[in-house]
Amino acid sequence: MTEFQAARRQAPRNAFVPSPVFVGILALTVVSGWMTWTGFGNVRVDVFLLVICGWLVSLCLHEYAHAIVAFFSGDHEVAERGYLRLNPLKYTHPLLSIALPIVAVVLGGIGLPGGAVWVNHQHIGSKAKLSLISAAGPFTNVLFALVLAVPFLAGFGPQIEGNTLVGDANHLEFWSAIALLAVLQITASVLNLVPVPGLDGGNILQPWLSPPYQRAYNLFAPYGFMLLFVLLWQSEINKYFFTFIYWISEAIGVSPALSSTGFELMRFWQDWL
Repeated sequence: MTEFQAARRQAPRNAFVPSPVFVGILALTVVSGWMTWTGFGNVRVDVFLLVICGWLVSLCLHEYAHAIVAFFSGDHEVAERGYLRLNPLKYTHPLLSIALPIVAVVLGGIGLPGGAVWVNHQHIGSKAKLSLISAAGPFTNVLFALVLAVPFLAGFGPQIEGNTLVGDANHLEFWSAIALLAVLQITASVLNLVPVPGLDGGNILQPWLSPPYQRAYNLFAPYGFMLLFVLLWQSEINKYFFTFIYWISEAIGVSPALSSTGFELMRFWQDWL
């Protein structure tokens, strides 16, 4: 019997079966993608649905990555808690993990990280495994960003030089939404890797700290997320942050102008103001 088979035998029977909630989110992502591609109905609403549903899918995959690595590192309790079913309603902090990140996307175009999956560190046998569990989430965002960038690198999206469209504008709304989703993944990757207490970047380092520093880390961990949230709303910090994000975006072939167009299209309620 392989290690994978042995581990699965210790989990509930349906522990690895995607939940109906996740399947519903995934289906809505596909449908809204088709609606955006074809211009069905109000295309700005279509873009909103595609971006928000696609972002929710990435949130689920981010937390699943934490959970699956934790499971194979020795914490089989994540299966009992339902973390391996990609159900966001099972997360320990729905407000921080779902509501606040969506608000950050809608208001600021920022893929804000949030704490969700609780891992029992007593079941994890090494510092390296603890760091790997924390790193699994942001690396999922990195992979997601690269996958979304592939069509642009392959030349399928609109051709943009600077801020000017130089090719045809076919399906511009769809490609703008995909570009925005890619930028959201970049922001999530960067923010999750910042070594702030309580975030994935800090949690990667935490197992290697000496006991006094670990105690200090645990003291500040509950506030790291909110501190980052507040800092990003400061105009100067926000400007430098997005300058760096757009530099990465251009490096992987995703036009900042296109993602900015996606952000403007997503805010469909501006038509009513």
